[in-house]
Amino acid sequence: MADLMSEVIRTVRAGSAYGRLIRQSGSAGLRLPAISGIGVHVVVRGTCWLITEGEEPVALAPGDVVLSSSGGEHGLSHIPQALENLAPVDLKPLPPAAEPAAFEFLTCCYVLERGRAPQYLRALPDLAVLSLDYARHPEVRTLVDLLRADVSGRAMGREATLSALLDLVLVHVLRQWHEQHTDTGWPVAGDPAVAAALRRIHEDPSRQWTVGGLSESVGMSRRTFTRRFTALVGQSPIRYLISWRMDRGARLLQTTEAPLATIAREVGYSTEFAFSEAFRREYGLPPGRFRRDSAAGAVARQPPVSARPYPSTAR
Repeated sequence: MADLMSEVIRTVRAGSAYGRLIRQSGSAGLRLPAISGIGVHVVVRGTCWLITEGEEPVALAPGDVVLSSSGGEHGLSHIPQALENLAPVDLKPLPPAAEPAAFEFLTCCYVLERGRAPQYLRALPDLAVLSLDYARHPEVRTLVDLLRADVSGRAMGREATLSALLDLVLVHVLRQWHEQHTDTGWPVAGDPAVAAALRRIHEDPSRQWTVGGLSESVGMSRRTFTRRFTALVGQSPIRYLISWRMDRGARLLQTTEAPLATIAREVGYSTEFAFSEAFRREYGLPPGRFRRDSAAGAVARQPPVSARPYPSTAR
């Protein structure tokens, strides 16, 4: 489980990190877009409501967190109201309002412009609400305070610190989610055999795994293993293996300059052609174009240094 969570954080880190402190008063509220990636909203002060389409508003108090794992459009508001009444949030670098506010929250996320959220995140609820246990984990309060200060200031190197702090906050939030929701969290945590098979796939995706080999490695019959794996993970073992290989390949394309042939071998394909065909089927475009588009998107998100007094991540 721990290795899987680390791999998830490494995967989403390939996206763009955004962070902003927002203060609101009166009937104002903000509508947050659907994203491919993962984000958190941490209530720092006051109370507010989580607004979603077609659902009853959910009351939030200081210390509450909304974990958005590739969730749909939603909003935060000081009063219950319809989602369409809320103004869209602006993720551009904007300072928090100076005047007193009824409630204050941090909103931070990794957005994957290209690619999909990992299967681990897709298995979580689109929007999950939990209360951070500051009494048992006082370090989490320190992290939230550091993140709040980071997105509110203008210190140099904030792009690097935002990603580092967001990583730590996400790990703690995910840990506490699983502690508080052992029955509805990542379901394979309660099945040692399926969890062991997943670890083998994650740790060695280049190995030529078969369903028979995976089932034998965890001491189960092929039929029983396939049934239990599919029921818990939502995909057959081979479908999950292919998806994991492609997700890892996408991350390598985004974060390294390794040749396609090297990446192909890293994720279990003997030739560049075989990897390219599998990647095209999964992502809808060839890996070379995926890499170029990802690089172009990263450049486009960065304004010229002379035009910005601080990094492009939102405040």
